[in-house]
Formats: sequence, structure tokens, C-alpha cells
Amino acid sequence: MPNIADIIEEYIKARLSQSNSGIIIFRRNELAEKFRCVPSQINYVLSTRFSFNRGYIVETRRGGGGFVRIIRVPLEEAEDLLDIIYEKIGERVTMTEAMHLIRYLREEDLITAREAHIMQTVMEVATPGQHDPDMEEYRARIFKAMLMVLLRHEK
Repeated sequence: MPNIADIIEEYIKARLSQSNSGIIIFRRNELAEKFRCVPSQINYVLSTRFSFNRGYIVETRRGGGGFVRIIRVPLEEAEDLLDIIYEKIGERVTMTEAMHLIRYLREEDLITAREAHIMQTVMEVATPGQHDPDMEEYRARIFKAMLMVLLRHEK
């Protein structure tokens, strides 16, 4: 049985997929009421499931007239993606960030399910150690190299 965070995530993704613009706006309190949860649960879902690493921009405004705007950031061009990746990854990347980026690339159909699985396995086997700064640098270099190879070849 899915937990409340999974249910909220699926609801938001469904609304985004129905949106022609790739943008949805809602009130945090209204969404919390809909799912009978506290607003902090909505915050949790937004921060963990709708980050830039996963291909979203989340804008929030608090207060009585507050709202949440979620923008799906589509990536059509591999060159644009490479620029974003180099900017986002920088010199270091955690295992969690790497896995989120791989999942996002798969969701955008920029890599195949097989390629995603290979990338995830390489990250897990070649770069263990979630909080080791040296490993984060090594992981970033490996991740960038894999992406350069994959995204240079036409599907």
C-alpha cells in the first residue's frame, strides 16, 4: 500500500501531465485538506520529490494568499542537458543526487531503462560511500563521463 507521500506525489504528477504548460499552482493548505494531512507533509513531498535534480522548479509564497507553483522543466536537447548537468553536478555529487538525476533522465526518455540501470549499478559499485568528499568528486567525474557518452549518441 502506498504511503501518503507517494499518493501526493502521484496526484501532483498527474496534474502536471494534464497541464498544457507544464505548470500547476495550488494552495498548500487546500492540498493538505484534500489528503487529510498536515501542510508540512506537503512541504516534505515538494522538497524530496520535486527538486531541480528531478526536473522541477518549485516556487512558494507563504501567508494568507500563499501558493505553490510547480514547473516541470522539459529537456529536449542533449546539449542543453549537458550544460545543466555540468552546472548542477559541479565538482561533487552525492549518491542521492546522482540517483535522482538518473531517474529524471529516464522519465524524460533521454536514456533507456537499460542505460539507467547500468548507470545506477556503476554508481553503486564504483562509488560507494555516501558522505565521503573524495568519493563525491570521483562520482561526479564518472557520472559526467557516462552522460557524455550516452548523450552524444542518437537513440
